[in-house]
Amino acid sequence: MSPPSGTASAAIAPCRSGLAREGALTDAERPILALGAWFKHAACLLDADGWTFGPNLGDLDNAEACAAVAPAVDALLASTNRAPRAVAHDLHPDFHSTRVALATAARLGIPAIGVQHHHAHVGAVLAEHGRFDTRPVLGLALDGVGLGSDGEAWGGELLRVEGGQFERLGRLRPLRLPGGDRAAREPWRMAAALLHACGRSEEIAGRFAHHPAAAMLAQVLARPALSPQTSSLGRHFDAAAGLLGVCELMQFEAEAAIAVEKLAARQPAPAVDPSDWQVNAADHGTHDRALALELDLHPLLLGLADEPDAGRGAARFQATLAAALEDWVARAAALTGCTTVVLSGGCLHNRLLADALSARLPARGLEALGALRLSPGDAGLALGQAWVALHRLNDKES
Repeated sequence: MSPPSGTASAAIAPCRSGLAREGALTDAERPILALGAWFKHAACLLDADGWTFGPNLGDLDNAEACAAVAPAVDALLASTNRAPRAVAHDLHPDFHSTRVALATAARLGIPAIGVQHHHAHVGAVLAEHGRFDTRPVLGLALDGVGLGSDGEAWGGELLRVEGGQFERLGRLRPLRLPGGDRAAREPWRMAAALLHACGRSEEIAGRFAHHPAAAMLAQVLARPALSPQTSSLGRHFDAAAGLLGVCELMQFEAEAAIAVEKLAARQPAPAVDPSDWQVNAADHGTHDRALALELDLHPLLLGLADEPDAGRGAARFQATLAAALEDWVARAAALTGCTTVVLSGGCLHNRLLADALSARLPARGLEALGALRLSPGDAGLALGQAWVALHRLNDKES
């Protein structure tokens, strides 16, 4: 049974894999508790029999949801007669889930293990497929945001995952977030960030004149302290929506991305122009491998800035994105020798994108694994945290 994807539930929802496992779990091992992140919070308990999710409490942005986290954790722990081996949590120190995880670990006298957000996304899919071995895989983690191991906002990541360890092979070319978190709620700001990155800052004030902040936004973008960067694919969808004029202010999460997908679904599939993206070798200081592959989608987005037909532009964005991601992954597969690709992150709720990648990658000789019954997004994240923590603990004990 999957964790609920929306409203809170008073009962614990048991979720067993029902799959043959390859690798490390044995009946003698104690369970691992994982606390998820901030969005769509649901804690998880992983043991030798499978996993159990607590209720989905929604986003931890209000006192009621936060107050429910610790009781839900206690209920999960009461559902097993074995004390947990460790508590896993997101790297972000300010998440309420992280605070509860640290407090729970201290109370029980067990380790607290921080897990990078996108590593956990990949781990969740592998766990659902019953893969608990340490064979290296490529992880394509595409979402709105997650704290990176370098302290920056990640969300368009290509990882090499080997059990409890990962290497960041590549990222999307970053966009700036003018005004910080506000840019994640106002797609017109992401559109402006793209114009700024492509040398067209002078267009921002006139193009978005109906937004009071537009007159000063070019100056904000010129100041990195006011405009941190992100590699998030979710923010790329926002930029596309803002440039096409289909959603400039969001009333609910992922509204802009949903609008782009719906428009694209009504259009015939367009021809893809390979000049709409570039894969560049760049050194991002990523772990110990000097070569990193950066996928640059700025040419595609800039083309949308001059597209008068929003539907045609949305279809171009969707089709080109899938082709570009395929190219990016294929290059990483050639570099690493990995032949399994894990598709994860909230952007995989986009069926056009998920279906295209699931069809394209096997045609390249690659095995593509996506979420089965669990959400590819944050509602299933705690399982991936527990998967990573399990491998790290086993590595220490081996």
